[in-house]
Amino acid sequence: MYPFLAGLLLVRVVRPGRIPYAFLWASLLLIIALSVPHLGGEQAWINGLHEAFVIIVVFPLIVYIGASGQPESRSGGLLTKFLGDLSYPLYITHYPLVYVFMAWVVNNEVPVGEAFPVAVLTFGASVLLGYLSLRFYDVPVRRWLSQRFLKRPLGDDGAST
Repeated sequence: MYPFLAGLLLVRVVRPGRIPYAFLWASLLLIIALSVPHLGGEQAWINGLHEAFVIIVVFPLIVYIGASGQPESRSGGLLTKFLGDLSYPLYITHYPLVYVFMAWVVNNEVPVGEAFPVAVLTFGASVLLGYLSLRFYDVPVRRWLSQRFLKRPLGDDGAST
């Protein structure tokens, strides 16, 4: 629940700046954060502190840096907007598909070679389900709610004008 609430807090409180090469910096920071092995050996509390720091500080910083970047081209801007619009529906809808996939792998002791093609299909199905949710539920419902409750209506893509 923390990642969702932290994202809401970032959207409401923090205004992105303009960071040159934001994609590069965010990518490097993510690689560094994910490259650190388990810390502390027998002393698990040290690893717990590291993981808490990464989750509470580093990941929100990566999101801020990413939000502060500017696309280099028109196509980059369109791709960025599409992925941003898709992110929430994908976040909400992918869990059932992933849990069914994981249950299948664990319960049937499926080897990696057999599971990989199904994992790729699960990924594709998750993205498709997220897109369909965006197109046929999220955007129409936000548009209806904004027309009903907001003074300024949302545009065709569901974003405020």
